[in-house]
Amino acid sequence: MKPSVKLKPAPWDALVILIILAAAVASGLYFWGQSRGAEGDLTAVISQDGKVIQTVDLTTMKEDHTEITVGGAYTNVIELERDRVRMESSDCPTQDCVHTGWISRPGQSIVCLPNRLVVELVGGGSPDVDVVIG
Repeated sequence: MKPSVKLKPAPWDALVILIILAAAVASGLYFWGQSRGAEGDLTAVISQDGKVIQTVDLTTMKEDHTEITVGGAYTNVIELERDRVRMESSDCPTQDCVHTGWISRPGQSIVCLPNRLVVELVGGGSPDVDVVIG
């Protein structure tokens, strides 16, 4: 029977451990910084024909309630409150934008295709989900 070989740490082993610890600390700081930078005010971005026509900071609104009327092929009335938005009314044929209801999370949007109008929420921290459908 052979005697068992005793393994001893080599100096290179300490270097590998230091590199792994440094990478772990660096990635932790990076992701912590990303999450801290994602915090911010919730903003409604209103665009028509692909061009931003107005942005409203919902988090710091001075009024409790605001309405914005957007013309074009049809007329849309957008209702804005602190931390949420909805399409109050529209004279477009299908009313899908009105049926969307209130939106309040970053990444959500209301779209009126006949009037080529989009209301999108941005900021306010990272969303809890990757994609919002419906």
